[in-house]
Amino acid sequence: MPAKTATRPAARSGKHAAVTPRTGFDWRRIAYHTLVSRALDDVEEATNRNRTSVPREHLVLYQFSARGHDMAQVILGSLMQGPHDGAGAYYRSRPMLLSLGLPIDDALGSPLGRSGGFSDGRDIGVVCNLARPDRCTVLPMAGDVGSQYTPAAGWAQSVIYHRDTLKDASYARSMSVALGGDASVATSGFWAALTMATTLKLPMLFYIEDNNLGISVRGDMQTPGADIAKNLASFGNLFIRNGSGIDPHEAAGLLEEAVTHIRDGKGPALVRLTVPRLSSHSGPDNQKGYRSEQEIADDLTRDPLPRLREYLVPALLSESEWEALEAEVARDVQAGLDAARARPMPDPSTVALHVYAEPAFDGQAMGGLTPEERASLPHTEAASDEGELLRFAEAVRRTLRHELAVNPKVVVFGEDVGRKGGVHLVTEGLQKQFGADRVFDTSLSEEGIIGRAVGMAVSGLMPVAEIQFRKYADPATEQLNNTGTMRWRTANQFAAPMVVRMPGGFGKDVGDPWHSLSDEVRFAHAYGWQVAMPSNAADAVGLLRSAMRSPNPTIYFEHRSLLMTGDGSARYPGDDYVIPFGKARLVQAGTDLTLVSWGAMVHRCTEAIEGLDGRVELLDLRTIAPWDREAVLTSVKKTGRCLIVHEDNLSAGFGAEIAGTLAQEAFWFLDAPIERLAPKDIPVPYHPDLLAEVVPTAERIRASIDALLVV
Repeated sequence: MPAKTATRPAARSGKHAAVTPRTGFDWRRIAYHTLVSRALDDVEEATNRNRTSVPREHLVLYQFSARGHDMAQVILGSLMQGPHDGAGAYYRSRPMLLSLGLPIDDALGSPLGRSGGFSDGRDIGVVCNLARPDRCTVLPMAGDVGSQYTPAAGWAQSVIYHRDTLKDASYARSMSVALGGDASVATSGFWAALTMATTLKLPMLFYIEDNNLGISVRGDMQTPGADIAKNLASFGNLFIRNGSGIDPHEAAGLLEEAVTHIRDGKGPALVRLTVPRLSSHSGPDNQKGYRSEQEIADDLTRDPLPRLREYLVPALLSESEWEALEAEVARDVQAGLDAARARPMPDPSTVALHVYAEPAFDGQAMGGLTPEERASLPHTEAASDEGELLRFAEAVRRTLRHELAVNPKVVVFGEDVGRKGGVHLVTEGLQKQFGADRVFDTSLSEEGIIGRAVGMAVSGLMPVAEIQFRKYADPATEQLNNTGTMRWRTANQFAAPMVVRMPGGFGKDVGDPWHSLSDEVRFAHAYGWQVAMPSNAADAVGLLRSAMRSPNPTIYFEHRSLLMTGDGSARYPGDDYVIPFGKARLVQAGTDLTLVSWGAMVHRCTEAIEGLDGRVELLDLRTIAPWDREAVLTSVKKTGRCLIVHEDNLSAGFGAEIAGTLAQEAFWFLDAPIERLAPKDIPVPYHPDLLAEVVPTAERIRASIDALLVV
């Protein structure tokens, strides 16, 4: 259906005609939180202006004022009171969080870097979150612009899933909201989320607070004509309202209208409210370099706080009651500031905690399956030897099918995974068996795929997202990075366990720079991610099942050669089989040389050592994050020699990490230099002859082994 639009004139400056305040709003509470927000900005800006007289430990090192944006945000927060509402916000969104229940001492303690709060001193204080399963959850904010949109869309889709698929009536009328400034509408995240919300008719509000400045860049450089609401007027399935964020009557009416539309099940909405930016972009910014004195003065006349006072006094509050409210706010903010400054500094000895889930803290973070749900799923590390022989792709499909059957919180999605069954047909038939709510196609946006998975994971689902090829993950880098750091940067308050299935590597006698990229080291460098690279069907089953029941996010690498050939075929190890991450497989025992590899290279290594009569010990790492250091060290200390073979580039490939560890911890056991065999530092070529020149072959692996054995 076409978009519905309404545009209202901006409020007049100065005294305007008296309007009876809208019913259904707690205006005293709205005024209280607006005044608190303004007071917090005053405190932070005053201390930062007087840096020489304020001790460093009492300074806010990253300061972003919300003045001018505050009142409308607080009104929005007052409407987000559903038990399963969710919000994706950004660095100027503290007023809404105050309205949702953010304590004042947290609101000040986190910017001061104190213990507790949003992050226990790990993240900048404007990057907030609120983990509350029974009230509006504020998803962990990030420091990059526009990354809040797709997780908020994922939360909205999870609302539908919990409500309709899991039949949880408590999700009825729940919704999500994504807040952003006018500059954020130019980001890929905004457009990916908008596509998701409108094509799926998600219960989601896009709230755009437009101050016509992206740091210094004007709104007409972010969207033509500087009005995103006007430009989206023809967008299907989008209810649009456009007006002033400085007039409380108008702002409340537009926001209430949009929220009611969404809660009534009519689909997504977008509200654009114009607001002034009554400060510099941030503490260090000098806006006078890009704004004239007149522009700054004009914005000051549009301050919403005086208008809020005029709106409420004397209609709802007397002069003395307003003054009493101001005094109450002053007392509460001072008490909050005193409490924040009294908090201890974060403990440096704990800074390495929560990169991954830890047994001592299991279940504390919001997100993923609960410990009880994970424990209820049977598992064993003993593989059955009676299973039928399966190719790699069928092993993955069978594992997905079983986990979908036993765990209703599993959802599988990506480009072409539904009706087609994936470009490698790994998910063939799953949508027909389990339905399009559990196995579904997405729009062509990797940012949207991973961002959607974030919102779903935080809501308690187990998303299994497919990126068609490793190279195509690049547009999702922001979301992948933010997912991996979520547990750490929120001090174990949030986590987003998911599995990202990602084919890559050379194909059957073919390669190219786009579909054949391996580059697994990039994910070994990514904080918080597990990385699995199975070489055979049995390991594919055990590692995928382990990943789908893990409290950590996992990159699950499916090698194209194994998907396209019978290489790696193995017997199905059973429906409960799991392989712990960080446990290498001993392919063949040996005495004189340790050969370390993973993925499809294991098969070339196996071919290379034929006829060496147990002289070479071959280890298949299976996972590189974490990797089995002890198995490699133990083997090399026994054999005295090591060759590492991998498909990623030689320079700074993961083999360099293994070699560095061996040089540091096994140097005195070595009888020869550690050797690495890997592709030259060039892209993967297309022609088979060029491919054979770049990617290690069995012949070149054997030649390297022979040379090492005679050293």
